Amino acid sequence: MQCSWKAVILLALASIAIQYTAIRTLTSKPFQLCPLPSPQNCGLGGQETEPPFERGTAGGGGCDDYPYFSINATRKTHILVLATTRSGSSFVGQLLNQHQEVFYLFEPLYHVQTTLIPRLSHSRYSADRRVMLGASRDLLRSLYGCDLYFLESYIKPTPTNHTTDKLFRRGASRALCQQPVCDAFGPADVNVEEGDCVKKCATLNMTLATEACREKRHVAIKIVRVPEIGDLRALVEDPRLNIKVIQLVRDPRGILSSRIETFRDTYRLWRIWRATGRRPYNLDLSQLTVVCEDFLSSVSTGLSHPYWLKGKYMLVRYEDLARNPLLKTKEIYDYLGLPMDKNVEDWIHANTRGSNEPSAKHKFGTVRDSAANAESWRLKLSFDMVEYTQTVCQKVLHQLGYKAVKSVEELKNMSVSLVQDKTFVPFL
Repeated sequence: MQCSWKAVILLALASIAIQYTAIRTLTSKPFQLCPLPSPQNCGLGGQETEPPFERGTAGGGGCDDYPYFSINATRKTHILVLATTRSGSSFVGQLLNQHQEVFYLFEPLYHVQTTLIPRLSHSRYSADRRVMLGASRDLLRSLYGCDLYFLESYIKPTPTNHTTDKLFRRGASRALCQQPVCDAFGPADVNVEEGDCVKKCATLNMTLATEACREKRHVAIKIVRVPEIGDLRALVEDPRLNIKVIQLVRDPRGILSSRIETFRDTYRLWRIWRATGRRPYNLDLSQLTVVCEDFLSSVSTGLSHPYWLKGKYMLVRYEDLARNPLLKTKEIYDYLGLPMDKNVEDWIHANTRGSNEPSAKHKFGTVRDSAANAESWRLKLSFDMVEYTQTVCQKVLHQLGYKAVKSVEELKNMSVSLVQDKTFVPFL
């Protein structure tokens, strides 16, 4: 009996230790006062006239070790693409990654999830989810300050001498495939394939990556592991950051179809349903319902225009971007307050049919300005699966402007789009 109580106490202490680690940046680390430049001072070395602000010393560095924080916060934009898996977020991320002054990271929260919670629960109120969100916010805050050393705590195996070959999708970031981070490619190598980067650049030096981040004017991060915008409020309201959120949404029916094709093991029972017409009794319906619940909650918050999102929120439908990639990308850059440089336009023309050239190659396997292709899920899902999705996702489908179908014929009639013309204006 005595041993059992000791075991319970040890487990409780271990649980507390994990949560303590996840939120240590805000609650347990000492803070230093670092000078905040005046909003009128746009240079790197002007006179400081504003009161100091606090900088957490996670990672052991002080003010002198973080030159980013001596740069006027109004000059550096912190872009956050908030999405879910298979919603077109990789495409949106690349639209930002192509900009010469943007330092882009592809889903760094992957490392948080795999380290803290390998099998994250779908429960909205689970302790696992709270720990994950606390750690995620802390890591994002550090990454926006170009403190990439903080990420090392979550990379397994732990980087040696600040070098690693385990950064998730390192090759998806142009800045991590160019000098000073990688010498394998020169300035003329504009479109480096992800696989070539990983192969030729070898291990990633986190010190050089940190320098590359500081040299860029803006930082963009894509995430698919934070359920809704409300979970990021503390980050958005942080006065040290200049957050601009782009919430990407997609028709839940399209997301389901894409996940069934991509995550074949995880969605095996859905494929059985599609093939046999019979829904397995042990099908995990939360794989669909959680998406719609999170979308509804997040979009409802964003479109209600709370004061803390003013000037910081834009809703983008994947289907609108797929039909008009150049126009929609210009709208995104206008919202961000950044010029859309030639690299971005060239990339769009090379990877979509925005150029109206039928021979254009489609790197992402999608004709991005084609409404028919954006709705190709209609030819892949069975009607009963679509009907069920429409039932459990009715509210968010209506809110986002996605039409429901009432028959197999209507579902398969690709000449009529199920995406209503609906304008979502950025909250400025």
